Amino acid sequence: MNNNITKFPYKVSPLDPKQNAQLRQHFKGESSHFVQVGPERYLFPSKYESDAEKIYNFPVRPDDVWVVTFPRSGTTWTQELVWLIANGLNYEEARTTPLTERFPFLEFNVFVDNVRLAEFRAENSGNLEHQEIIDSIATPQYEQLRECTGRRFIKTHIPLSLLPPDLMTSGAKVIYVARNPKDVAVSYFNLYKLFRTLDFTGDFDTFWNYFQNDLVGWAPYWNHVKEGWSHRDNPNVLFLFYEDMNKDLPSCIHRVSEFLSTPLTQDQIEQLAAYLDIKNFRANPSVNFDQLIRVGVCRAQSDGFIRQGKSGGWKSKFSSELNMQADKWIEENLRNTDIRFPE
Repeated sequence: MNNNITKFPYKVSPLDPKQNAQLRQHFKGESSHFVQVGPERYLFPSKYESDAEKIYNFPVRPDDVWVVTFPRSGTTWTQELVWLIANGLNYEEARTTPLTERFPFLEFNVFVDNVRLAEFRAENSGNLEHQEIIDSIATPQYEQLRECTGRRFIKTHIPLSLLPPDLMTSGAKVIYVARNPKDVAVSYFNLYKLFRTLDFTGDFDTFWNYFQNDLVGWAPYWNHVKEGWSHRDNPNVLFLFYEDMNKDLPSCIHRVSEFLSTPLTQDQIEQLAAYLDIKNFRANPSVNFDQLIRVGVCRAQSDGFIRQGKSGGWKSKFSSELNMQADKWIEENLRNTDIRFPE
């Protein structure tokens, strides 16, 4: 565990004013400005600047379990899978306790703009339960996690280079999940429409242009994935592809259970795979941010937070021209790597 305060080693720079003005026309969840961080120029809302050092110095514990992903790469699915394996397949608690409480989102408060936060408070005035929910999303999860007395389960989309430097040497278990960028972009576009903390107002082609040019939250996508891939041989890191989970979930459950030193029987694996089947998962209020819908942080939409849960859904969104552009971009970024997304 790191008890010393280390100065955040990367420069945090305001986004170019012209680009910032353009982004704020489409991304209404940020009322001030965006920043870019470090040599890879990871994009965050302005709040990240005051939280960067605190997150970087977050004390890691050797029994922590972290799920690290670029957004919309199967994060929630993996969280529920991991939590259940590590907690004795306690389906009753999983169904009744929101995943956000069991598996906190380390940096969520960074993406809750103060102006939008005031709107949520005003819209829910007079409702104590709703005000408590809003208070919880405004409170940094890294502060609450410091006080946690049991084993901690931590979700983050922050790239590994910006996380605590002892994460990979502490003994903590890290599961990194990657997904084909075209499917990521489609799902991420829908998330930006769903969450008022993000609130994208353009069409998909416009969103793809921002995505491809590293101008969405937590981007650049490729640097994020390459950082995860570079640690795949660390014995405390398990690198998974979403496509493999989608194709053969029982095998991935087995890999995760072995990684967490919690072997399951074949019957238990099949039971967990059935619980995580997308039809059942979409109907599970514990993983669908129902609390955030009630207070207006999320919009109530027919496809909701958990969507189709399949690979290849991008085909319905990409025109032939956009697909050619995307394939060229993917080819260029894979050229000097051995990363290969499963079909």
